[in-house]
Amino acid sequence: MERTRIAKIVPGTDVRISGFVENLRNKRTMAFIVIRDISGKIQVTLVKEEHPELAEIVDQITLDSVVTIEGKAVANDYVKLGGIEILPEKIIIESIADALPIAPDSAIDSRLDYRWVDLRTEKNTLIFKLQTEMTSAFRDYLLAHDFLEFHSPKIIGAASESGAEVFKLSYFDGDAYLAQSPQFYKQMAMAAGFERVFECAPVFRAEKSYTRKHATEFTGFDLEFSYINDFTDVMALEEDMLTYMLQRVHDKFNDDIVRLYGEEYAVVVPTRPFPIMTVAQIYDEIEKRYGYTVPESEKGDLTTDAEHLSYKLAKELYGHEFMFVVGYDGAKRPFYHMRKDGVPQGFDLIWRGTEITSGSQREHRYKELCANAAEKGLGKDVQFYTEFFRYGCPPHGGFGLGLDRLTMLFLGITIKEAEFVFRGPDRLNP
Repeated sequence: MERTRIAKIVPGTDVRISGFVENLRNKRTMAFIVIRDISGKIQVTLVKEEHPELAEIVDQITLDSVVTIEGKAVANDYVKLGGIEILPEKIIIESIADALPIAPDSAIDSRLDYRWVDLRTEKNTLIFKLQTEMTSAFRDYLLAHDFLEFHSPKIIGAASESGAEVFKLSYFDGDAYLAQSPQFYKQMAMAAGFERVFECAPVFRAEKSYTRKHATEFTGFDLEFSYINDFTDVMALEEDMLTYMLQRVHDKFNDDIVRLYGEEYAVVVPTRPFPIMTVAQIYDEIEKRYGYTVPESEKGDLTTDAEHLSYKLAKELYGHEFMFVVGYDGAKRPFYHMRKDGVPQGFDLIWRGTEITSGSQREHRYKELCANAAEKGLGKDVQFYTEFFRYGCPPHGGFGLGLDRLTMLFLGITIKEAEFVFRGPDRLNP
């Protein structure tokens, strides 16, 4: 008999299920076992006098043991788990579990020490069902809009962007680095005439940050596309793609998100267009409304507190969870952002008070790009990259999203919980 996932069990059928023992009530005459697989839970009800040989097996079972059970699925209105129970005819113990070293309410760092145990709960499993749907929606949207999926190298010969915050490694007789982003190679694909590309892959940042939103390794979803008119084309594509993804997640998982994480995390499918404000406008408004001020020297970029307040501002002014922010100081933006009258032609996207995207129109003109790099003191460091633009390149732009950070904001959790296995300055295991 083939295994049946619990969610697909139909009363009146013979079934074979496998999963973890979530609960066990082993009485004198009856035993009630709750079995959990990734699709759901079901109760197994054993009348001991009818199957004394099975009763002996049940006596050996511990919580979180893995078992396989064959029997008849029957309807029972008194059973809370979907009104179905299994009357077993065969029980196989696949694996006996020791007493668990953590509980669902243990401290996060203790839970991370036993991450494979921590992930067994329905609440934590939902995190990765959500990520799967997000990634699938992004990919489906882009494939429908003529994008190519590509895979850029993660071991590179020069630092990806600023030269700081990179992991250096020994590479045969020389040095190499782990890529901070696929930025340079996305643009190489534009110079290659690919026109539209995206990638879902690991990103590495050597940041000694201990915040709820930073990690040294995370999953990035990056895209780049050619023949744009200006950076507003990039913004328009992102809001369209995000709206499509949020509708998909809402339709599939909103009920589960509300049930397991709370009504405040109900998925809101946004209206379009998303609101847009300049950095200067945001600082003016949050000073007038909330009394928040920063020195003039800091007003070229949003502080973390200003990001948080921009969410409150977007809700008050526009009734919206998203806010595009433009008009950053050139000193605060990467050298490959195109500039117009000294203003970078780029944006950040804030969702629920946290930046989820930096995007821009890129500088595709060789001389201007070299001048920008030299201004940042990056001439020779990025010479391999600037070579991509010597032989013609279309105007283009793009952005990147952190899937783990998106997940974190969806559910109100930390980056440690949003990643399958977290990597930070003080964690390399498991």
